[in-house]
Amino acid sequence: MDVYELSDREKAILRFVVHQFILTASPVGSRNISKRYDIGLSPATIRNIMADLEDSGLLDHPHTSAGRIPTDRGYRIYVDTLMDPPYLAEIEKLKVENSIDANSMDTSELLRVTSVILSELTNQLACITFPKFENAVLDKLQIISLAASRILVVLTIKSGLIKTITLEIDSDVDAAKLNDVQQILNEKLSGLKFSEIRKTFSERLKEYNHENFKPIVRVFVDSIDKIFTDADYMNKAVISGASKILKQPEFEDLQNLQGIIELIENKDVIIHLMEREKSKTYSHASITIGSENPEKQFSDYSMITKEYRIGDALGTVGIIGPKRMEYSRIVAAVVYVAESLTKELKKTSI
Repeated sequence: MDVYELSDREKAILRFVVHQFILTASPVGSRNISKRYDIGLSPATIRNIMADLEDSGLLDHPHTSAGRIPTDRGYRIYVDTLMDPPYLAEIEKLKVENSIDANSMDTSELLRVTSVILSELTNQLACITFPKFENAVLDKLQIISLAASRILVVLTIKSGLIKTITLEIDSDVDAAKLNDVQQILNEKLSGLKFSEIRKTFSERLKEYNHENFKPIVRVFVDSIDKIFTDADYMNKAVISGASKILKQPEFEDLQNLQGIIELIENKDVIIHLMEREKSKTYSHASITIGSENPEKQFSDYSMITKEYRIGDALGTVGIIGPKRMEYSRIVAAVVYVAESLTKELKKTSI
């Protein structure tokens, strides 16, 4: 059933059921709704409306309880059309602002601190991925000799981030040749995106593939995907809040507890899902609920994410938690933290 087919009564009851289930973590009965919310309907009328919502696939009826809980579709309609506008208290905004300072810590520490703050604000599992270099623009490149046949390549990105990589060369090279190649590479590559460099490197440097430059240029050709990509990106994320999420009532059940522990330990899967393109958004944040997640082990959880930016490099701020979460407040927290992180990191790239 589409939300536009719901009557005002059905929308109200669905909203109240979601609110109560989020608050209590227990199935919601008609008498509970009648007592708590002054909507002028008898428990019998509310019970009939809840039955209709169950028939429409928006509520579920656990076998061990007379009450009902929202389904993934019920949560989706609630999130898209029925929940309160995202709101974060001023005191919580101040906590974010006072805790993160790009000028007093490096990027890794800044992301770690930000992740901890987000988990404290939401009581969920917080994850922040490092910026992806796919759309990053190369500012300059430096080649430093480490040994006769080993060099260090330092890539400075327009946003201010720096990436380093060590390369082995088949033959010894002198400092003069390194300086010459460094100058050539900067002339040919500066101002290009990493993705452009990977695709066009050989063509741009083909005239310099003679004996004077061949050993150095050849190692760049052979290692181009390693240099101008995120080969180690999957390891670049910070996850905080395991102790927070384990306090949720859902994890009093040993099976659920084992499931969330396995999830926490599987960083690669978390990062992969956070980076997926999502089509369902609210207030510029992506919200994925239960079965909407492509990974089966995420079917009992919701994920809320928003990108942050350092120049042309993008990372993701997100939380993972039980479907029974305060969506409005958590969306507000994720959006505010992502925007604050972008603002802080912008200072370092000016």
